Amino acid sequence: MSKQQSTQLIRDYYLAFNNGDMEAFLGLLSDEVIHDINQGGRETGKAAFAGFMARMNRHYREQLTDIQIMVSEDGGRAAAEFVVLGEYLNTDEGLPEACGQRYRLPAGAFFEIRSDKVARISNYYNLNDWIAQVGG
Repeated sequence: MSKQQSTQLIRDYYLAFNNGDMEAFLGLLSDEVIHDINQGGRETGKAAFAGFMARMNRHYREQLTDIQIMVSEDGGRAAAEFVVLGEYLNTDEGLPEACGQRYRLPAGAFFEIRSDKVARISNYYNLNDWIAQVGG
């Protein structure tokens, strides 16, 4: 994939996320996608990623803003920096109680791109900052 095509792939990824279009969102992933969860484990496969997103969508409503995308010259790797504007809807296991708290959180992600799809996504944000914002 060219640098320009990879940039568009990541734009489409975040557009689908912000639109809540999980079908389009998951369609941009390879079947064997690797997902490194912030301060968590690693999951492999589109089904695992879909399960993760279903859980996230039950607990959080988020929009990403100020998205800046950077792509390697060969188009094989990308990174994005953005701001998460969110609302904590339902208590997530092991985290503070949810009561509709709003948060604003700087975050970033790293991507590996293969065969015109996202093959790896690693997300990063400051969990302690989030906990402080939702009153933990």
